[in-house]
Amino acid sequence: MDVSISPSRVAGRVRAPPSKSYTHRAILAAGYAERAAVTDPLVSADTRATMRAVEAFGGSVERTAGDDRLEISGFAGRPAVPGDVVDCANSGTTTRLVTACGALADGLCVFTGDESLRSRPQGPLLDAIEQLGGRAESTRGNGQAPLVVGGHVGGGSVSIPGDVSSQYITAILMAGAVTDEGIDIELETELKSAPYVDITLEVLADFGIDAERTDAGFAVPGGQSYDPPGGEYAVPGDFSSMSYLLAAGAVAAADGEQVIVEGARPSAQGDSAIVDVLESMGATVDWDRDAGEIAVPRASLSGTTVDVGDTPDLLPTIAALGAIADGDTVIENCEHVRYKETDRVSAMAEELSKLGASVTEAQDRLTVHGGETTLTGARVDGRADHRIVMSLAIAGLVADGETVIEGGEHVDVSFPDFFDAIESLGVDVEREA
Repeated sequence: MDVSISPSRVAGRVRAPPSKSYTHRAILAAGYAERAAVTDPLVSADTRATMRAVEAFGGSVERTAGDDRLEISGFAGRPAVPGDVVDCANSGTTTRLVTACGALADGLCVFTGDESLRSRPQGPLLDAIEQLGGRAESTRGNGQAPLVVGGHVGGGSVSIPGDVSSQYITAILMAGAVTDEGIDIELETELKSAPYVDITLEVLADFGIDAERTDAGFAVPGGQSYDPPGGEYAVPGDFSSMSYLLAAGAVAAADGEQVIVEGARPSAQGDSAIVDVLESMGATVDWDRDAGEIAVPRASLSGTTVDVGDTPDLLPTIAALGAIADGDTVIENCEHVRYKETDRVSAMAEELSKLGASVTEAQDRLTVHGGETTLTGARVDGRADHRIVMSLAIAGLVADGETVIEGGEHVDVSFPDFFDAIESLGVDVEREA
């Protein structure tokens, strides 16, 4: 689907979608339980993949008509061997979380996904499962899906790099809680995207699971049961998705108006750093933490320097802001952002360049030269990546002329109502199948 964005002024209230990161973890945590409800979940292409996996392991997921509640009957820490190959579609989070879960099964589980997912690295997680005595193989021998996993892992100690994906740590911690022995994790390298493990620890605690940081890495005792208080878990709003809405206010709010984003209650989400990023660029950001609301008027933005080692999902948003700001915006420590749904470093460099941005790309750094940039509407490729699509839409708000984004339907991965949301704020949006 092509989506056309014309220069627009925005104002009004809009609610951020629920957090994708929290929803994934909550659905699987409820699957590990005997029964639990997940309220205010994000129901999207990615989280539906996690629901399917829970059902493949022997659980069931019942959705209410409005998708505001999931009633999950779990597999009580004992995943069954799926009756078929589990399709994780485009969800890397699903793949990694359920791969560790599959290692608990008595037989063998097979996980695969679409072409993009089958290109993403899983080798360190497979190696960790083998260290625990399980079977874990890539069918092509390249550390990528399709994956074959099983062996009824009982716990133990693993050594794993922390600079490829924090999701490996999350997957092992969630599975380790229901093993007999528990699991001790030693990090071989510095942990990238550390706030995502903080999210995991928060969700585990809310489901009654003890897990902790150690001098070496992390540890989770075995023999535990997932059981949230009152049998329910509520998902907070998503700051990764919120970043586009806040950016829209900072670059395109009407004179004397502002964008107010609801659902912004504090949590362990590292991507709440978008507030600090916007302020460092000169925006005025008013965050009422008690009410869970953030208000942003339009501002004259200046370039900044941002380390995205812990916040990789913010790179596309920051790059788009940099193309609008004066001066250089330098995004550092970003090599791991190349291993997402697409190589987001190159994708943003190339697509912003089509809009007239001056960009310098290095392996671990992206510099957007806002002072040398005049954005002009053009046809751009969303790269089948929800975050690329939404970030290019923000650039399109201020580009001279119409910006046509190919692959607009991919926002369904994390923010299915994105175009409706920005349209409600006053953005001129046209969709063409």
